Order: sequence, then structure tokens, then C-alpha cells
Amino acid sequence: MFLAIDIGNTHTVIGLFKGDEIIASWRMGTPRYKYETSDEIGTILINFLRNSGFDNNEIKEMAISSVVPRVMNEVSSMSRKYFKVEPLIIDSTINTGLKVLYDFPREIGADRIANSVAAIDFYGKPAIVADFGTATTFDIISCAGEYIGGVIAPGIEISSEALFSIAAKLSKVDLNWPETIIGKNTYHGLRAGILYGFLGQVDFILEKIIEERKASEKDFNPVVIGTGGLSVLLENKSRYINVFDMDLTLKGIRILFKRNRK
Repeated sequence: MFLAIDIGNTHTVIGLFKGDEIIASWRMGTPRYKYETSDEIGTILINFLRNSGFDNNEIKEMAISSVVPRVMNEVSSMSRKYFKVEPLIIDSTINTGLKVLYDFPREIGADRIANSVAAIDFYGKPAIVADFGTATTFDIISCAGEYIGGVIAPGIEISSEALFSIAAKLSKVDLNWPETIIGKNTYHGLRAGILYGFLGQVDFILEKIIEERKASEKDFNPVVIGTGGLSVLLENKSRYINVFDMDLTLKGIRILFKRNRK
């Protein structure tokens, strides 16, 4: 079986594949280099597997996508020590199958590469991937299947945390949609402002991306895919997102591994 590990700034997602099918997945807080060792990370993963009825000896292949360089060595070491597997590290230097029209391809996050590859493979082209995590990222695939660039914005959680940390009289609120946008109290008003402001940002960015691309590609009618841990907030809310796929990054890691398997 194959293990895909996607290390994000806040959360790490692990997907277990049998063939090309995801048969289990888990989410954990991203390890911090100063605190978690390869032994601790290995123990957590083995517990995930065993608690779900799997044996770590069944893992024969592994690939890692990471936007947190400081934990990469520990996770790679864990792979070799506990699974006896040399992992594939996802980055811009491997065979992605993408034609990248980006000024500095090495700056593209590994998760964004995986998302773009999976978007083309599962949903076709052109496409836009909106990934809602610590940051909100948008990646654009042309009609010809080229990676042409993207947009990076603060995520909803870090934006709201900044507000709460500076405004002394405002307390944290849960991210549940209010029934109306006009708040009758501070708690309601905060939720409305945070969530509707987030939705407005997302839809305006998508609108401008599509408008700009149509100026050079008249047939640019993209499938817009939402993914990432916070994408659930926008289900049935966005005017532009057609598909929600929580496993998109893991699927992309699997595709990239197959393209680069020795």
C-alpha cells in the first residue's frame, strides 16, 4: 500500500491508498521541529494505522508534500526508520507533467503542484483550484493544461485571529454561518463579518481571475475546485466553486509518485 503525507502549516493530512483508491485518511497537527522527533511522528502514524486495522508493514511506498521545511528531515527519517521506505519528496524539480509558466517555479508550494496535477487528471482543463488552509490559495490551469500562476491570500482563521489579538473588547467566535448578515449583537456581527467577508473575498478573486483569463483565452470556462480543511465553510455558498474535493492534494501526491516511481 501507499502512504501520502501532506504537511501544511497548521495540519498534516495522511492518506492511505490501496492501488489508486484512498481507503483511509487521518489529520493531525503539524509537528514542530523543536518538539517532535521522528520517533514521536512514527508512533503517531503507526497508531493511526493500527487503530484503523492496518499494519505499518503493509506500507511499501510513500511520498511527502511539505510547505514546512523544518519538519521534512524528521518525517523523512521516520519513513526510513519505521516503514523501511525511501519517500519521494514532492517539489518543482520532479517530473510533474505540468508546463509551468511561473517566474520562479521553485517557489510553488508542493501542495499547489499536487493540487494542479490532480485537478487536470480528475476534472479536466481549464481549472482553478481554491485551497482553504492557513492561507487561501488559487491556482490556475489554462485550456492547454499549463500552470499559469495563482493568488495567495490570508486564510479565514489567521485573519480573524489577527482581529481578536488586537481588538481588546472582541472575543473569539465560532465559524458557523449566521442566519442573517445583519447582526443584532456583537457575537452575531463578528460571525457575519468574518464569514461573509471571506465569501466575498473568494468570489471576487475568482470573478477577476476568470475575467482576466477570458481576455486572452475566450474558451476559458474552468471547473473550480474547492479543497483544504476550511473548504467546508463554502459548500453551497460560493457562486463559482463547482466541486469540493477534500482529498485533492492526496490524490495529486499519488499521481506524482506514479510519474516518478523508479
